[in-house]
Amino acid sequence: MTTPAIPTLHGKTTVALPLDKAFTFFTGSFGGWWPPDYHIGEVPMAGGVLEPRVGGRWYETGTDGTECDWGRVLIWEPPNRVVVTWQINGMWQFDDDPDHASEIDVRFTADGADQTIVELEHRHLERLIAGQAIHDAIGEGGGWVAVLEAFAKAAEANHQ
Repeated sequence: MTTPAIPTLHGKTTVALPLDKAFTFFTGSFGGWWPPDYHIGEVPMAGGVLEPRVGGRWYETGTDGTECDWGRVLIWEPPNRVVVTWQINGMWQFDDDPDHASEIDVRFTADGADQTIVELEHRHLERLIAGQAIHDAIGEGGGWVAVLEAFAKAAEANHQ
């Protein structure tokens, strides 16, 4: 029996930074711009890390120093693209089974010399345990659009 596809989620923003700086800020300063309320750890989120390599971890750090995985880096193509797995199930818990991972594909496209378009696609949600719950929560709560807006504001504030 085939699991029916869950619609892909999308987000898009434009940031007033050149392509290379936008990519570097998105990936290298992840813990500084990610909304701290969007976490799954047992303690408040202190920061986040996106390790800059294929196979690298994507995870949050707690205020007590604990780490809570979110996924792994599948594609690392600076300054144009990064793809990570999303291994957070519909109960908002990390699932270490890679067969249960959806994917987040983030693409960076220069829009002139000093501006970058950032497009995000969150796909294969049907692979997640209770993936429809993730789709509904992210899709109805502003989700990726709100996250990308937070990124754009932080990036521009940190590069003035």
